[in-house]
Amino acid sequence: MKKLLLCFSFLVIASFGKAQDIQFSQFYAAPIYLNPAFAGSSEMTRFGVNFRNQWPGLEHSLNAYSAYFDHYFFNLNSGIGLIVNGMNETVAGLSTTEVGLAYSYRVQLGFNSFLRFGGQASFFSRDANMNQFIFESQIDRGTGSVGDQSGELLGLDSRHRYVDYHFGMLFNNEFGWLGLSAHHITQPNISFIDDQISRWPMKISAHGGLKFDLSGGSVRNFMNNSQGQRELVLAFNYKHQDPFNQLDLGAQFNLQPVVFGLWYRGLPNLGNALPNNESLIGLVGFSLGNGLDIGYSYDFTLSPLGQANTGGAHEVSMRLSFLSGDAKQAGRKGSILPCFKY
Repeated sequence: MKKLLLCFSFLVIASFGKAQDIQFSQFYAAPIYLNPAFAGSSEMTRFGVNFRNQWPGLEHSLNAYSAYFDHYFFNLNSGIGLIVNGMNETVAGLSTTEVGLAYSYRVQLGFNSFLRFGGQASFFSRDANMNQFIFESQIDRGTGSVGDQSGELLGLDSRHRYVDYHFGMLFNNEFGWLGLSAHHITQPNISFIDDQISRWPMKISAHGGLKFDLSGGSVRNFMNNSQGQRELVLAFNYKHQDPFNQLDLGAQFNLQPVVFGLWYRGLPNLGNALPNNESLIGLVGFSLGNGLDIGYSYDFTLSPLGQANTGGAHEVSMRLSFLSGDAKQAGRKGSILPCFKY
């Protein structure tokens, strides 16, 4: 049974590595990865890192990370960002690294209403250790044992380099936000084999939410004796990357300095379609008075792989935000996104 689950997980991971992007449960803690229009959206300077360990209960797992920096220029109404993303899949020794530069421009539409446009150019490097592949010719159908020789004429290592582009837009006022992003606009060829075409499908994402202020201005942050917040934020993130669709629905309760969150990932059963229930995600975060945010989330597996077999997924995020521009802009609230923290 364990071997069958491992084979199934290999097929899932292989398709993931071949034509699907890595994903984070705390995608608002990786804002530029979600949408390049988020570059500079905090109207501060930010450094952030994310790490995800998926399916640690299986013999092979998928590890992903993201690190970013962004800054907002008040005099230019512009934000810039630098992001590094990586994924390592242990079954085939497949790793992908992305280094991207993002830019966004903010337009004021009305009182406390803003529209941001963002773009990103990225350099990708994909590496695979071919001697980790297992082919049908290596498997003994009677015993299930795996032989040494496959008969395939593949090199031990393979590398592929290419440039990719992402674009996005983001609207917000003081009560909510709505964003659209498109990744892999040119659908680059990611095949390791010469003269073969394997396009990376474009990923389309729609995301947004609403914030409800529950504090009434009466709560204080006990860590620095400053005015605190009580907020309820509801949000969604819908993604399509051929041939897959995914919907994340969630809520976060901010009781400064602690944040609690709950997400559902999947698509409900519509008509005769098969249900796509992937995971239920719990989150706890701490937003400290010095601008440091730390979050931890755990994915409880709902899919046929099963929680007992996969071990779910662990994810950690850290972010440091501070004002490094004009001190007169400190405390601005009208144009800052009323967004999820994680």
